[in-house]
Formats: sequence, C-alpha cells, structure tokens
Amino acid sequence: MSTTTAPRLSREPGTAAPVRIVHLGIGAFARAHQAWLTGLADTAGEWGIAAFTGRSTTVADELAPQGGLYTLITRAAEGDRTEIVDSIVAVYPGSDIPTWSALVAADTTALITLTITEAGYRLGADGALDTSEPAVRADIEGFGHRDPETAPGRLVHGLAARRAAGAGSIAIVSCDNLPGNGELVRAMLADFAAAVDPGLAEWIAAHVACVSTSIDRITPRTTPEDIETAAELTGFSDASPVVTEPFFDWVLSGDFPAGRPAWELAGARFVEDIEPFEARKLWLLNGAHTLLASAGRLRGHETVAEALADPVCRGWVEAFWDEAARHLTAPELELPRYRAQLIERFENPRIRHNLAQIALDNVTKIRLRILPVLRAEREAGRTGEAAARAVAAWATLELAAPAAERTLSEILSALDPALTEEPALLARITGLVAELGTR
Repeated sequence: MSTTTAPRLSREPGTAAPVRIVHLGIGAFARAHQAWLTGLADTAGEWGIAAFTGRSTTVADELAPQGGLYTLITRAAEGDRTEIVDSIVAVYPGSDIPTWSALVAADTTALITLTITEAGYRLGADGALDTSEPAVRADIEGFGHRDPETAPGRLVHGLAARRAAGAGSIAIVSCDNLPGNGELVRAMLADFAAAVDPGLAEWIAAHVACVSTSIDRITPRTTPEDIETAAELTGFSDASPVVTEPFFDWVLSGDFPAGRPAWELAGARFVEDIEPFEARKLWLLNGAHTLLASAGRLRGHETVAEALADPVCRGWVEAFWDEAARHLTAPELELPRYRAQLIERFENPRIRHNLAQIALDNVTKIRLRILPVLRAEREAGRTGEAAARAVAAWATLELAAPAAERTLSEILSALDPALTEEPALLARITGLVAELGTR
C-alpha cells in the first residue's frame, strides 16, 4: 500500500537553511542519496545545499522554479512512500561560473560535494587527470581568461576564488563510484592547479580536505508515469521527482575542517579504512550491474530484474561474485548478508533499472569494476573466467556496433593493453566472445 506525506509547496520567507554545501553534478542519485540524507540529518536547518548541474541544464530548469523542492518516491515491492525534500535551497546551471565561484568562496561554505560520474573526472588510462584531453587542455590554457567547462576546471576555478577571498579551509566530498575517490580528487586538483598556478596548488594542498566515500542506492531514470505518481500521492506538481529503492548505504573517511552535517544520525558510517567497503560496493553491486549491462542485453533483456531472472545471467553474476569475494576478506563486510541483500534489491519488480542506462561510460566502469577482479584472480593463479566473461560481453557488443571498424585485439588494447599481452588470457576472451556472439 502506498503512503503519502503532506505536501510543502513552498517555503516561508527566511525559512530555507543557509547555504553551507555547494554541490556539483545534481541529478537523480544526488537527490536520492546525499541531499536526502542531509535533510534527515539537518534537524536544526543549518545545512542548505546550493546545487549546480553538470553537462545538462535540465535539472536546474526543472527545480529552480520549485525553489529546489522535489519529491522522493521510495519504491518497495509492497508500494511507494513519498516525501518532499527541502535540503536543496538553490539550483543553478553548471555554466553559471560567477555564482559557482562566489558560493565556493563564501566563508560560510564548508563543503563541496560531487556526483559528476566517473567520466567527469577526465581520467586517462593511468588513472591520472588527462591533461591532453582537448576540453581539459582548453580549461588549463584559458584559466583566468574564460569560463571553465570541465569539472576539474570548475573546481579549481572556485577554489582559486576562495583563496583570493581569504576564506578558510574546506572539504570536498566525492560521491562517485571510484575507488579512493577522495585521493583521486586530491590528485586531480593538484595536477590541474600545478598546470595553471603552482602557488594555488600549494594553497589547495594546505587548505582542501578530500573525503573518500562509498555510496550505494539504486536510482533508476524517472519516467512520465513517475511524475504522475508523485502528483497523485502528494498533490505537488513536481517536474522532477526521483524514484529510488529502500536500501541505502554511505561510508565516509576523512577530515571536515569547516564542519559537516551529523550524517550519522541519518545512517551514514564514518570509518578509518574505507578501502574494503569501496571494493565490496564496486565489485559486487557495480560489477554485477556492469556485467549485466552487456551480458543481459546480449540475451535480450532490458532491465536488471529481467536479466537476474534469467538463470544463465544469474549464474554469471554469482560466479563473478565468487571470484570477487576471494579478495574481500574483512569480516565487517558481512559478504553473505550483503550478497543476499543485492539479490533482493536486483529482484525488486517495481524498480526498472535499465541496462542501457547502466552501460553509459562502460569503458571507465569496466576498468574500475571488472578488471581489478580479473587481475587479482590471474595473479592468484586462477583463470578469472567470470571476470573475463564480463569483458568479453562488452567486447561482443562493441564488435556488433553499426560503426565498429576495430578488431577484438584493438578493442581490448584500448580498454587495457595487458588484456592482449598475455596469450592465454587473450585466447580465452576470444573464445568467450565467440560463445556469447551465438547466444
């Protein structure tokens, strides 16, 4: 049975929380996860979020007229629960660099949070900032003379404004599916800043704390039917509701020199060593999604739930989990319980998580979610068959693309040259591609 909340269609003047968090990359996941958790934790109304879009201005166009208010639909098998979230107090297009810089530079701003997706970090194959990429190169060469277009450029531009304003230290909290995302942000900022102003790079090293996180909540794309559901259940005509599952997880590790919301009140966990939690999430949940995004579509499925209902796909997922679990040994990870939760989440019949959506930016995702398991298995003297199958499923789709002109070796080498340097591994992936191409 569905439940509803009383709608809050507007705020009274002066009742919005003051801006203390600036968010880059506002989308459905950010609103289902950290914005929602911030609202739950901020019982005193002290931690308002000013949100900026990434590449598209759509969310700003939809949310700005609503004052940042949005409906969160928590979709369980037994029904929907709705609530109107008010933690976002202002929404801007990412191209509004003057407002971005002014808010980052404000001494009242304590946090920058990020959901810019893996591709937004502009990483090269070596995991470092790709300063040769045209957009990154343009931001570096035009720094101080033109508005930045990339996320690294915007971050450093905002931090340069904070330095110039004499504001204090700040924390950046990455909420993207990247291992060691806090350290990655630190390295990304250092590389970009060093290329434009060594003094700025020194200031960032001394005044910017980069927090690592492991984040988890399935958030499928909102449909027109979801917009109708939100209006029916709340009476609020919301142009941009968000649908999510009941489960959520947020693990954080790092320092907050200017303070933070009491996120632990909403269920977040703070740990000294985040690496085991990152690996569990990236390999088991995200790795299974990435496997299914290719293998499930090869077998004619459109959603995670459909693919997992296929015994063949489910067997491939379980085999991949078995391989990954051999390298996740910390007892606090509770792997049997976590795997059971994943099956329940994937099988939720009312969460339509499209495989084509998951497959976006698949090259980066395979490098982060599949290849580490494959390498670990090979180094342990095993074949890494299940991880190799995930690579092969992706490669099979790449070869079948209408404009495909590359050979399998070329495709694999672009993903990771090591895949073609070991004859036995290349032969096995080639064999798996042949098998998958006939299914």
